[in-house]
Amino acid sequence: MDISRRAQKLEPSVTLAASAKANALKAEGKDVLSLTVGEPDFTTPKNIQQAAIQAIESGKASYYTPSAGIKELREAVVKYIETYYHLSYQAKNVIVTDGAKFALYLLFQAVLNPNDEVIIPVPYWVSYGEQVKLAEGVPVFISCAQEKEFKVTVEQLEEARTDKTKLLILNSPSNPTGMIYSEAELREIGEWAVQNDILIVSDDIYGRLVYNGATFTPIATLSEAIRKQTIIINGVSKSYAMTGWRIGYAVGDETIISAMNDIASQSTSNPTAVSQYAAIEALIGEQDTVEIMRQAFEARLNEIYPLFAALPGFKLEKPHGAFYLFPNIKETLRMCGYTDVTKWVDDLLSEAQVALVTGAGFGAPENVRISYATDLETLKEAVKRIKAFIEKKSIK
Repeated sequence: MDISRRAQKLEPSVTLAASAKANALKAEGKDVLSLTVGEPDFTTPKNIQQAAIQAIESGKASYYTPSAGIKELREAVVKYIETYYHLSYQAKNVIVTDGAKFALYLLFQAVLNPNDEVIIPVPYWVSYGEQVKLAEGVPVFISCAQEKEFKVTVEQLEEARTDKTKLLILNSPSNPTGMIYSEAELREIGEWAVQNDILIVSDDIYGRLVYNGATFTPIATLSEAIRKQTIIINGVSKSYAMTGWRIGYAVGDETIISAMNDIASQSTSNPTAVSQYAAIEALIGEQDTVEIMRQAFEARLNEIYPLFAALPGFKLEKPHGAFYLFPNIKETLRMCGYTDVTKWVDDLLSEAQVALVTGAGFGAPENVRISYATDLETLKEAVKRIKAFIEKKSIK
């Protein structure tokens, strides 16, 4: 049986591949330090767990729900957006999905026609381009300089724009760089998108995880015209330590949300019922645990950033959000006699038992992604092993 052309063209997720390699070595008894997956190392807060248990015990979690999610959860999303964005929506403007990743997938399926172009700043989260291709769209990648904090400019956007440009993807705070766009930068981009009738896909999944006085500005809040031109993508996985619960959501134009719902109804049906009841508590219950986790990530960043920045050949900007470091290691590769960042990452894992993610999958073949969503002891030991690996490999 032949595999479809669309499946053959897909590039596997480098983050999941790196995690799988690390787990395979762990299963063999190797002492692997994995800094790969973007997953908080906290368990889901107790109040959220209890909400799920109550839903199970009451029988509410036993049945199908509407494909767009139960009304109570969509209303909780509306309330959340009112609280943190100061924007007013209705439940009909919300679809709840099987993770924020599926919200993006549904959106691209709902709005893209063959050969429609989607502008994606580089570095980018690994699934953006592949999902665009699955919808028969064309990803248009714009390289953003590390010296400018990996941020795209309106001048670059205008240069890339054609009469086929339909969407722009923005992710702030960013995976993999941790950078954050300022209000002024976002306003300029938003006004450009409105002027050119380009839909903004605002991936806000790390919006609550910002550090050292940095501010997250949702682009949808900057004007009514920009809000109408924006689809907000978010979820409970990162801020609430709920990656396994698989609840994301999209908020925006009713016509687009309705089309996404139609596609969901013929694919996954509804998100898992028990997870929906847990997500209600996450969004409108007590929020103290979010701040506890945020402070923990901030403390780790401040302690481990100088350690990684001091590694031989590493060129690293201090991030302001999310929980990743994204150093350029071009000089490290030269020192160690490598020309391929993926080969360097593979050898680091096999020889030093430290798992990182190659930057090649993010469109940055001179970088690596390091997740600091793990404990300080592991992070500090990883620095030691990486340093020893570089020194061992360095050309004398």
